[in-house]
Amino acid sequence: MAEGLLPVARPAFEGRCPQCGGQTLFGEHMIHFAPRCTACGLDFGQFNVGDGPAAFLILIVGAVITGLALTLEIALHPPFWLHMLIWIPLTTVAVVGSLRVAKAALLILEYRNQAREGRLQPPQAVQRSDAQA
Repeated sequence: MAEGLLPVARPAFEGRCPQCGGQTLFGEHMIHFAPRCTACGLDFGQFNVGDGPAAFLILIVGAVITGLALTLEIALHPPFWLHMLIWIPLTTVAVVGSLRVAKAALLILEYRNQAREGRLQPPQAVQRSDAQA
């Protein structure tokens, strides 16, 4: 399974265009895609990454941070302000820092798998395809 992820992870970390491999996926902002690749002209606006990466990262990072916070509480019993001082910035940095990679990975996977919006078939077409099978 790791072999299938490696070809996606490296270009995602580096912000590479899925078509030409140039480091043009992100524009001026840290987590916003550029409108298009400056090397090959691929329109990044055609891909719908949405909020999926953010939601998954919040859940995953939240679970990890909660486990770490509970471990620290059980082991050392620090004051509440110390928990806030440690975990709030760490959570923010972890989510925002990994959001760029997660968004890039999803865009690369959409490009490689040619993912597009689903289309409903009319009921007659569904019946014909069932009869042929």
